[in-house]
Amino acid sequence: MAALLKSLVGASEKSARIAQLCRQEEALFQLLIEEKTGTDKNKKFVQDFKTLADVLIQEVIKHDVGKEFPELHGHICGEESNQFENSLGETLEVQVCASQQDTASLLFTILDRNRPAAELLAAAIHQEVMLEDPALDAVALAIPPERLAIWIDPIDSTNQYIRGQASVAPIGGICPSGLCSALVLIGAYDRSSGDPVLGVINEPFFREDPLTHRWQGVYHWGVSYQGTSLSSLRRPPLRPEPSVVLSSSETPAIQRALRPLYGERLRFASGAGYKMLCVILGLAEAYVLSEGSTFKWDSCAPHAILRALGGGMVDLEAALQAWRAGQRGALPELTYHQPAGGAVGAERWANRGGLVAFMHREHLEVVVATLATAAL
Repeated sequence: MAALLKSLVGASEKSARIAQLCRQEEALFQLLIEEKTGTDKNKKFVQDFKTLADVLIQEVIKHDVGKEFPELHGHICGEESNQFENSLGETLEVQVCASQQDTASLLFTILDRNRPAAELLAAAIHQEVMLEDPALDAVALAIPPERLAIWIDPIDSTNQYIRGQASVAPIGGICPSGLCSALVLIGAYDRSSGDPVLGVINEPFFREDPLTHRWQGVYHWGVSYQGTSLSSLRRPPLRPEPSVVLSSSETPAIQRALRPLYGERLRFASGAGYKMLCVILGLAEAYVLSEGSTFKWDSCAPHAILRALGGGMVDLEAALQAWRAGQRGALPELTYHQPAGGAVGAERWANRGGLVAFMHREHLEVVVATLATAAL
């Protein structure tokens, strides 16, 4: 287990460096963008973009982790299709090749014969990441990899990644938008139960060096398996003045229902993963989403970390049904192994009932009890 966790953290670090590299080369970044269409389009945005950075990161994680753990082959899945169309109209399959030179040759074609960009990216893809993390080395928990599967969101909050606003002022510790909400999310779940057991969240754009103007990142991880919980983070305490974080597009009815609980401490932010991270870090007590606009790759990694810290993430619709039926025990949490029936494309893996991410059970109960009696 320690080896798998370390592999996922290492993959997230390499991925973060690729994301930083693509974002720092503005001309390259503009070249890399293509629009998502058809069944791969997230219905939440009028224009939702797939970037080559997204696809590269996903394929790097698949390659690096799959090479080290062949029993995971076919069970590492992500948001992105690895088919990429360049500006010349050529459709190509993005993959990590056996050598840096071969990867550079492939990228040379994808990048419209831009050799310097191709070689720069290939070097980042094939670099060896050295981790020096005693806490990671100390993890001694045996989970057979063949029991697990992995969800990847290579760059969560792609919309904000593209916009690239680096200087957004936080409100109550939470940035309403900006580059900081672009995260690398890698979560592992039990193939049989669907329960999230391991999560890694990497923040590639955590801090900008004032001298070099290069980005510095940070990562967080958590493990929750058969009663054992480990994390790089401490559980945040209960606060006397709690807050809740929402999407700016959350329904007026949900906002009205929650306002008596939180007053002026309704916070708004971009990126599902970032809002979940706000709960993990204790910047908000809950993240409430009434729509089915998030996906398994968004929530798996944060959910695992929340569970490791004593929190969780419930299916809002199912939790409200249970509460109204008088079932006040363990409310139904999200699972990750079964597609939604009757759906196609990305919608097969949507969290269709909405969700509540929480750290303390008290806040979950207050939110669910309030929404269960509200006129939504």
